[in-house]
Amino acid sequence: MIREGGCLCGAVRFKAEGEPLNVRVCHCRNCQKAMGSPFFARAQFDQRALSVEGETERYASSENIDRVFCKRCGTRLFAWRRNGTLAGVALSVFDDRNAFAPTEHIWVSEKPAWLKLDDGLPQHPGTIPA
Repeated sequence: MIREGGCLCGAVRFKAEGEPLNVRVCHCRNCQKAMGSPFFARAQFDQRALSVEGETERYASSENIDRVFCKRCGTRLFAWRRNGTLAGVALSVFDDRNAFAPTEHIWVSEKPAWLKLDDGLPQHPGTIPA
């Protein structure tokens, strides 16, 4: 299956082929700052499953991750592994924003105290070992 999406202004479009490797909500501080939100809800794909059209910019938010966003409108689209393996795609930028539902929360040790998680999904204090 191929799912499509894009940024707010339409200058960047992408296609994701197949099923994601996982769908998680990350509450780490880097994701909070990068997304300007209390968390990053994303579907993780092999980078080879993604094709992107349009001008994007990258910001290295860590030694492992580039944050990818639309050069024109600034929509935050992807967390791209710098080693060429994986990419997290923001759930809200898919044309069908209900295409995927998260299955767990990671880095809940860094979530804001006021954020209450009562969705019944598993919660992990940090990352999940491979």
